[in-house]
Amino acid sequence: MGVGKSGLRSLEPGRVGLGDLPESCIAIILGRLSPPEICRLAEMNRAFYGASLSDFVWETKLPGNYEFLVRKLFDENPNTLSKREIFSRLCGPIRFDAGTKEIWVDRRSGKMCMAISWKGMKITRINDRRCWSHIQSEESRFHAIAYLKQVWWLEVGGELEFNFPAGTYSLFFRLQIGKSSKRFGRRVCNLDGVHGWDMKPVRFQVSASNGQHAVSQCYVKQTGNWVSYHAGDFTVEDHHMPMKINFSLAQIDCTHTKGGLCLDSVVICPCEIADRLQESQFL
Repeated sequence: MGVGKSGLRSLEPGRVGLGDLPESCIAIILGRLSPPEICRLAEMNRAFYGASLSDFVWETKLPGNYEFLVRKLFDENPNTLSKREIFSRLCGPIRFDAGTKEIWVDRRSGKMCMAISWKGMKITRINDRRCWSHIQSEESRFHAIAYLKQVWWLEVGGELEFNFPAGTYSLFFRLQIGKSSKRFGRRVCNLDGVHGWDMKPVRFQVSASNGQHAVSQCYVKQTGNWVSYHAGDFTVEDHHMPMKINFSLAQIDCTHTKGGLCLDSVVICPCEIADRLQESQFL
């Protein structure tokens, strides 16, 4: 097997370098690394590049439900694609359900994440222009947000049925108090219409078809920036079985009106990477 130009080849006749290892051995080494590490080592020489194409390497990096995802999202037979190609394509993101949902695989961990646009939810009086504005926004992965002008009774809810990979997931509502815009090239947030959120907390709920149920509540009052509010967690034990998830946000105290809230999406991601995604503002 040829030796690449990595600088790790032998400089003395008769000696071998990493480039002389069998690809099967290199594949075993790469299989223990993260996807970004595999891609970096693939640039070392021809032997590492060849090993990095192995299905053996990439199958362990794919989410457990990758065959389901390929059929649902790409309408293709997963047996006709290499595992490396499947991983690359799933890193997407990929839209489905008329563009109201989006799936992507986290490149570092191989974990599956999902976002659901406000357009895929049931929202109190969402089509009443006296209550809501629908605004184009570069700050949303769906390029549009819903801005609440004023209501007495607010409920936001949604549901989905999906074959999630086994694991425990966190569900977040991505909200912002105040309406952001650009002025002279700088981001500003208008708080003029903000009112009513300091009176009562917002109640979040998540339930799953296997009987799991989580409830949380908090005051939604941090202004000027997008915040991912944790609604609850749920656990999936078998990716072959579809699970139905219901989620909601509610502030139904009719003693006062509330307004000035931006609603973007709901994000579902594995618990073990939720903190990292929040720190990177990826949610």
